[in-house]
Amino acid sequence: VNAPPKGDLISMLAHGEATRNMDRMEYLGNLLLLIIGGNDTTRNTMTGSILAMHQNPHQLQKLRENPSLIPSMVSETIRWQTPLSNMRRTATRDFALGGRLIRKGDKVLIWYASGNRDEEAIENPEAYIIDRERPRNHLSFGFGIHRCVGNRLAELQLRILWEEILPRFPEIRVLEEPQRVPSVLIRGYSSMPVVIPTRSSAASVGVGEGCSCG
Repeated sequence: VNAPPKGDLISMLAHGEATRNMDRMEYLGNLLLLIIGGNDTTRNTMTGSILAMHQNPHQLQKLRENPSLIPSMVSETIRWQTPLSNMRRTATRDFALGGRLIRKGDKVLIWYASGNRDEEAIENPEAYIIDRERPRNHLSFGFGIHRCVGNRLAELQLRILWEEILPRFPEIRVLEEPQRVPSVLIRGYSSMPVVIPTRSSAASVGVGEGCSCG
């Protein structure tokens, strides 16, 4: 607060008219949300993109033949992965939804993972299709005033990642089923062993650079 205002989000929170008088714990809570929300979600979606391509090699081939599909692939991966399964909200007024009455003050759980598999809104929602029409038509970033403030940054990070992966690594092999984080909130991975074969044909048989994504 005592430093001159800058263009970063933390400075904007400290100096903004609507946020500069926040309680210290509320301010800290917002910072923790930014740190966790900007780290776990994108990191797990990066791992998810490798897994999706492993499980759908025809989509990977489509991407290698047409790298201009990377932005569309990124959006489809964010939908397919849905890094946060749900979020809780509090109803501000009585509202009827799907034949049920939600009363003011009720705690409502919004299942993003379910919405991103809604066959009434998304054609063939269980499939991973990198050239869908309207690929950004998903709920992984939330909606309305609660829409993720870092959504464009997350898309940019994933786009740059695959712009680097495609020319550098002709093949990434997933060695076994990933270990998933035991959480009802975060759809993430604790471990996913992969191997990147060496480019040298003489050394490529049985030799690779191992790593664990996630």
